[in-house]
Amino acid sequence: MTTTRTADAPPQHKQELTVVQHATCTFCGCVCDDIELRANHERIVETKRACFLGEAWFKHHTAERLYPDALIDGRPASYDEAVEVAAEILYSANMPLVYGLSNTTCEAQREAVWLAELVGGVIDSHTSL
Repeated sequence: MTTTRTADAPPQHKQELTVVQHATCTFCGCVCDDIELRANHERIVETKRACFLGEAWFKHHTAERLYPDALIDGRPASYDEAVEVAAEILYSANMPLVYGLSNTTCEAQREAVWLAELVGGVIDSHTSL
């Protein structure tokens, strides 16, 4: 990852941009992995080599902290509490379903498959609908 300055900003308003090389877009099944992203402190402001859909996904996919890290029965909870409750639910479940992985990274899918195997679950995707 490298940092550069914007070329089109006036000298007194230049803003540092973080540049990410070889980003992977998981919006669709193509999983393009040669995308370059430029981001300011708040969001991605420019993409290179992304299609129309990927560019929109990167630029409008936000990470604002609007919600707590976890909820248990509708109340805010710590990450550790949430993991404990999730583990209890999965342990007591009969064939839990792991679903909705079409918009995640290969690494996340690998972990989900491992979890499903560990708890005796099943995996499905949106393509079965």
